[in-house]
Amino acid sequence: MATNDYHFITAWEVPATIAEITAVLGDAEDLARWWPSVYLDVRMLEPGDASGVGRVVSLYTKGWLPYTLHWRFRVTEVTPTGFTLEAFGDFVGRGIWTFEPIRAADDPAGPLTRATYDWRIAAEKLLLKRFSAVMKPIFGRNHQWAMERGHRSLLLEVARRHAVAAGDAAVLAALPEPPAPTFPHNVWRRGRAGT
Repeated sequence: MATNDYHFITAWEVPATIAEITAVLGDAEDLARWWPSVYLDVRMLEPGDASGVGRVVSLYTKGWLPYTLHWRFRVTEVTPTGFTLEAFGDFVGRGIWTFEPIRAADDPAGPLTRATYDWRIAAEKLLLKRFSAVMKPIFGRNHQWAMERGHRSLLLEVARRHAVAAGDAAVLAALPEPPAPTFPHNVWRRGRAGT
């Protein structure tokens, strides 16, 4: 493995069905709203086919550390239990989301799904490429931080959608905002995704 190669596997448990999780994660343009700690700007460049295969999305992202990333992904496969994307730009590689039911929707405790993300990339941003040999553990922890915020944000988004569907204004009003980005001084560059 080259020093700028990374492989992360993240698993989340989410009290939602596969269809609900797919609806949230599959709507790339909405990522900046519900996962703002990482996704600063997201733009659809190509819609792809009816299933989403071929969709190309431009992203401007960050983690805990004070640097940002410009990259794009193309959806290469969509199945009933997940989807695969090809990344290019500051990251080059592929990501695979896989969804596995733990509890069915009709379970008295409600649905529960394991969402696993297998992210295998080469960091091509000069900062990451140049310093991966010595900073790899820190860059890896930065990814872990981003995914922890993503899990928290997804749980909030699922709860928000459930409250909206149930017409429960009290629950909706009580939900906190998703975690915000660190180093908000970088947010002024929001409009530069894909440039």
